[in-house]
Amino acid sequence: MADMFFGYMRPDGKVGSRNYVAVVPSVVCANEVAEAISNQVMNCRPLLHHQGCCQLPPDLERVTDTLISLACHPNAGAVLVVSLGCEGTDVDRLLEAVAKSGKPYDIVRIQEIGGTANAIADGIKKAQRLSMAISGLQREAFDLTHFVMGIKCGGSDATSGLASNCAIGYVADKIVDQGGTVMFGEVTEFIGAEHILARRARTPEVGEKILRLVDAMETRAKSLGCDMRKGQPTPGNIAGGLTTIEEKSLGAIMKSGSRTIEGVLEYPEMSAGKGGLWIKDTPGREIEILTGMAAGGAQCITFSTGRGAPQGFPILPVIKICGNPNTYARMSNDMDLNAGLIIQGKSSIEEVGEVLYQKLLRTLSGEQCKGESIYYSKSMDIYCMGPVI
Repeated sequence: MADMFFGYMRPDGKVGSRNYVAVVPSVVCANEVAEAISNQVMNCRPLLHHQGCCQLPPDLERVTDTLISLACHPNAGAVLVVSLGCEGTDVDRLLEAVAKSGKPYDIVRIQEIGGTANAIADGIKKAQRLSMAISGLQREAFDLTHFVMGIKCGGSDATSGLASNCAIGYVADKIVDQGGTVMFGEVTEFIGAEHILARRARTPEVGEKILRLVDAMETRAKSLGCDMRKGQPTPGNIAGGLTTIEEKSLGAIMKSGSRTIEGVLEYPEMSAGKGGLWIKDTPGREIEILTGMAAGGAQCITFSTGRGAPQGFPILPVIKICGNPNTYARMSNDMDLNAGLIIQGKSSIEEVGEVLYQKLLRTLSGEQCKGESIYYSKSMDIYCMGPVI
């Protein structure tokens, strides 16, 4: 019998692991209003970011596309858009996409309604109606063909590639084998191992695209006079025992498991319904890659760390798997799973992987991860390519 989780069916056929009102500012200037509304109304989650104005047209389109994917995320049962009124993002296109998804939505227009105080008051009333409208929805059973898992590693040390990444890779294979979708990214952490990933590609064309991703990332750095292969690992990685970018990358790609890579997804692109293992074109920094995974439709992210990275994401659970037993002991209120048992020889990769897999199913069905329980979930931003003008 296929493994199941309990989630919320949405009108567009996607399945959510959470049932939030997503409060979406269309531009950085609307963040404070969006946050004030969310603080006042139960079950609201603000998607605060720093984009949407004084950017080149390709980035404004990218931000609009990303906000659309976030607003249409299955964990958002309803959406409240907070618009300033003179932003560079396409608010009309955002609203059209949310309407098409079939979920309840509304909008607050700050300039039109007369400023911050009026907008907050208007938003509280509208958010309350949206929250109540979805409050009665009930969870139903679904198989893993309805699940999208995002993967991330951060605050890595020498234990990450030997333990926590390996446990996540074990789970990734199980999900793909049951028809689910898995996304991993962090193109900066492919450097030195990109040829291995290219060999796992479904087609030669996909393999070439993987190699081009790495080349493009390095070219951007070189345009500023920086050599990525000398700038990585980070100081924290080095202190944790990683010596070269190649060593870091070989450990980082372990979290993708061993299955065939089906293709490459653009940063704002949804992956729901595709099935299989996919690469998401993202950087390595947490706040941008977590947003990219959420934009891809991930209902949950598994996050590997060695030194301890506590942050989560506003509308989805982020399960922390710690490869270092000493870090787990110090940060047990932030870390969900001790993969350091592998390093200590107390458990195998498969045994820890099974514990993680069962934790993942329970989390999808409503169990909180530790970051959710302390509301460590506001960090996010949108990955843009060009300058601010």
